[in-house]
Amino acid sequence: MRELAFAAQLNLHGDPSDASFTEAARGLMGCPLPVAANTWTGAPGKGALWLGPDEWLVVAPDAERRALESALRAALAGRHHSVVDVSANRTVLELSGADARAVLAKGCTLPLHAAAFATPQCAQTVLAKSQVLLQACGTTPVFRLYVRNSFAHYVAQWLADAAVESAASKDLDSDRIAARLG
Repeated sequence: MRELAFAAQLNLHGDPSDASFTEAARGLMGCPLPVAANTWTGAPGKGALWLGPDEWLVVAPDAERRALESALRAALAGRHHSVVDVSANRTVLELSGADARAVLAKGCTLPLHAAAFATPQCAQTVLAKSQVLLQACGTTPVFRLYVRNSFAHYVAQWLADAAVESAASKDLDSDRIAARLG
């Protein structure tokens, strides 16, 4: 687990049926806006996550935040839209490794097995009583969790504890099996 500090996060609203809106956004982001529910496009650190039928979270490296926000505002001027910088609203945690799904499953009700939740899916959900935006980013597996700042320490601590429990339960199971085979 690691924190991905200072990620640019822009909340974008607009009409996905307006071709000029979607093309302007695509031209600036280098990827189309996802139109399928609970999916994302682009790369894990630079792309767009679907939040609703007319809402996306545009993510990019922090160094690009101001330029991207200004460019989106300029390109979308005159069209029905909203661009709001929400970068200070959430912390991004990345969880990876063979046990990542099992660790997340300890506190999340989404079906997280690879056939049900894989790249390029994302979902707004609850993890350990905290609202998060969960993004499946790779086959390793790798997950990004967009967590409200006020809950970030709690969620990070909860993930660490869940990872320790997962490792301990594996050790217990292997000890039991070894004892039976004796």
